[in-house]
Amino acid sequence: MSASARRGIQTAQLGLLVNTCLAVVKLVAGIAGNAYVLVADAVESSADIFSSLVVWGGLRIASREADEDYPFGYGKAEPLAAAVVALMLLGAAAAIAVEAIQEIRTPHHTPAPFTLAVLVGVVAVKEVLFRKVLAVGSAVGSTAVKADAWHHRSDAITSIAAFVGISVALAGGPGWESADDWAALFAAGIIVFNAVRLLRPAVDDIMDRSPGNELEARISAAALGTSDVRAIEKVRIRKVGLTYQVDLHVQAEPGISLHDAHLLSGRVKGAIRAAIPEVEGVLIHMEPHEV
Repeated sequence: MSASARRGIQTAQLGLLVNTCLAVVKLVAGIAGNAYVLVADAVESSADIFSSLVVWGGLRIASREADEDYPFGYGKAEPLAAAVVALMLLGAAAAIAVEAIQEIRTPHHTPAPFTLAVLVGVVAVKEVLFRKVLAVGSAVGSTAVKADAWHHRSDAITSIAAFVGISVALAGGPGWESADDWAALFAAGIIVFNAVRLLRPAVDDIMDRSPGNELEARISAAALGTSDVRAIEKVRIRKVGLTYQVDLHVQAEPGISLHDAHLLSGRVKGAIRAAIPEVEGVLIHMEPHEV
C-alpha cells in the first residue's frame, strides 16, 4: 500500500471514531433537550460514519496492485467511493427535510438551553476535523478523502444552523418552538449543495476528464527536456485513484534505430515520473520528426 493511500485510510479511521462519538452525543442531547434539529444533526453524523467506512474501503481497494482481471489496476474504486459519499449526503438531506417538515406541523416543546453548549462543541470539533482531512486529501490527491472532508464541513454547517434555530426558539418563547425545525430544513438545503459539489469531481474522475493544463504543462516540459526529443503531441492524461496514467506521442530523428527509439522512450518515461511522482504509468508512441 502506498504512503498516500495509508494516510487517506488513517484520516478515514479518525473520522469514523469522531463521528461515532458525536452522533451518540447529539442524539442523546436532541432527545433529552427536545431539539429535533439536533436529532437531525445526529442523523447526518451517522451518514458521516458510513461515508468514512466507504472512503476507507475505497482507498483499500484502489491501492491494490493490477492483476489479470484488472490490468489497469483498481484506482477507479477511489472516485466511486467519493460518488457514494455524495449520494449518501443527498439521502441524508432528503431524510432530514422530510422529518423537519413533519416536526414543523407537529406542536412540541421548546428546546432545552443546554443543547446550545453541545452544538458549540460539535462545531469546533468538526471544523478542526474538516481542516485536517482536507489537508490530507489535497496532499495525496484523493477525491474521496476530500469528499469526506466536506462531509465533515457540512456537519459543522448543520450544527451552526441548529444553534441559530434553537437560539431563536429560546429567545422567541411560546410560538417559536418550531424555529429549530426550520433550521433543520435550511441545513438540509446546505447539505444538498455540498453533495452536488462533491459529486461533480467524482464523476469527472470516473469519466477520465483531463486533470487540467497545469499538469499537462509539467509533463510536456519533462518530456521536451529529455535529450534527442524533437517534439511531442497528443498528451493525454487520466486520473486513476491517487495516481495518473499518461499517453503521449514523442517525435525523434527519423534515422535512429528501433533500439535507440526504445531507449529514448524509456528516458522520457523516467523524466516524467521523476518530475511528477504522482504519474504511475507512461505510454510512449515513438514517431519520426518531420519538419
